[in-house]
This record gives sequence, C-alpha cells and structure tokens, in this order.
Amino acid sequence: MTNPNLFHIHHEETDTGTTLYLIGQLDLSMAVHFRSVVEPLAMNADKTLTLNLRDLRYIDSTGLGILVAILKVREEVGQTLIVEDVTPKVQRLLDLTGISKFLRPVPDQTAEQKGGAV
Repeated sequence: MTNPNLFHIHHEETDTGTTLYLIGQLDLSMAVHFRSVVEPLAMNADKTLTLNLRDLRYIDSTGLGILVAILKVREEVGQTLIVEDVTPKVQRLLDLTGISKFLRPVPDQTAEQKGGAV
C-alpha cells in the first residue's frame, strides 16, 4: 500500500491541456521533484495547465513559492494556472497567503452550457 503522505504526481495529457494530480505532502524535500515536473509544462503556452489538489494533504512555504513561480511563468506565456478540487485545508492556506486570488478555478461547465457567466 502506498503511503498517503509520500508526495507524487499523476500526469494526464490531452491535445489541449495537461492536468497534474498532486498527491501527498509537498514540502522542502519534494520541491526539486515538483519543480522539475511542472516548470517545463508551465512554459508551454499552447496548452492549459491544471493542478488537481484533491489529494494534496500538505503544502509548505517552499511548495507555495513554486506555485508563485509557476504563476509568473504562466503570465509570461499569456496563460493562466487552473486549480481544481482544492481541499478546505489547502484552500485556507492559499487564501491566507493571498495566492488564491491569482489562481483560476476550473470553469463551471454547467453555467457555460446554460449560457451563464462563469
């Protein structure tokens, strides 16, 4: 059985985007691994980049710093960083640090289908 606290990334790619599922605890010990996976993807202006945080149990200041760096890269290439399935614990941390206002949530497909605003 896999340790739920061990950090790893599940990667899904489509023609139009990439989704990274962050699983476990993202801390200083895993920062280099996370950065090495996400940085090249962030530089690709042709694809959306989505982080699914449903199974992210913990993120420290190093992980938050990488998120900020990725936000800057996405801005430079004219793209946003989409986040989805953020747990209340991680959302609170993103809100307290002010990072959440720079993250784009997944568009509400139901509202789009009805012609409503997102």
